[in-house]
Amino acid sequence: MLSEEHQNLILQAIHDAELQTSGEIRVHVESHCAGHPIDRAKEVFFQLGMNKTDLQNGVLVYLAIKDRKFSIIGDKGIDAKVPAEFWETIRDEMRAYLAKNEFGAGLAHGVKRTGEVLAGFFPYQAGDVNELSNEISFGL
Repeated sequence: MLSEEHQNLILQAIHDAELQTSGEIRVHVESHCAGHPIDRAKEVFFQLGMNKTDLQNGVLVYLAIKDRKFSIIGDKGIDAKVPAEFWETIRDEMRAYLAKNEFGAGLAHGVKRTGEVLAGFFPYQAGDVNELSNEISFGL
């Protein structure tokens, strides 16, 4: 679904973003999304155990490539602190990339922007433990 080059771009973005914030960012990519992408992202969020971080500061960037659906969701700790337009702003920025089928660049941009904004609410702490894998997860 994503070339090795695009995967490396996304993984680097996750690594760089998590050096700015204690937030935990994951990316999940699959071909199809039968329902609403936010509902599907919530399912994946819990399947990946992203709701188990100490500060409830996990973020999932979700993309269903063939159905051209995507969403970004955060855990309770993030939603309690970020402005209401936080997710919509990043989603709109990503849309420009995804409309041109630049999936790797779009996902990497979303991750990068998420890290930048989260740094103000959940700054990186010395001794920060990476609670979740940075690997991209794939569905069907």
